[in-house]
Amino acid sequence: MTLTESLSLTSNHKQDKILQGAMQVFFRDGYAGTSMDRVAIEAGVSKQTIYSHFHDKESLFKALIEQITIARFHTLFESEELRGEPEQLLRQLAEVYLLKVGEDREYLSLLKIIIAESSRFPEMAKLYYQTVIQRGRYLLSQYFDSHPELGIKDSEATAHIFFGSLVSFVVVQEIIHGKEIMPLPSQNLVDSLIHLIHRNK
Repeated sequence: MTLTESLSLTSNHKQDKILQGAMQVFFRDGYAGTSMDRVAIEAGVSKQTIYSHFHDKESLFKALIEQITIARFHTLFESEELRGEPEQLLRQLAEVYLLKVGEDREYLSLLKIIIAESSRFPEMAKLYYQTVIQRGRYLLSQYFDSHPELGIKDSEATAHIFFGSLVSFVVVQEIIHGKEIMPLPSQNLVDSLIHLIHRNK
């Protein structure tokens, strides 16, 4: 291993430590309550080390969003277009999203912060939207446009309804405790969404 490769591995390891520490602080104290000092203590590194990797708290949180979200949805959004039979593809998208989000405590903790503090930090909420929802809606609307047999008049609105329903389901059932009051099996939602979109085929 060359010196350059060794330094790169060390740098990546430190960055991972920083992100792990930041995740603990953000989840415990919220965005507003998080400071670089607290992250440094949690990560076991100096504050200067954090600043050598991240310019400020916003860029640190952005990196955390990307780490938590992109890795989970990489298999869905890795290509420039979605492929497959409509019913099978829609079911896969819905089930993977609900599995990756609805049953992921780490992801749900991130979503809670974004919802709770979006009014004070709108850029943070916009970043989440661009990272996950916008990308998914764009790819799905393109897919609908390439399948005229589905009879979809407004592909972008339909894609928004699809992903919006999934996000709403997770928020209602998992974050505001809807499953304790009026539980709804995720499979029922998935079946209904597919029926609404696929019925004209």
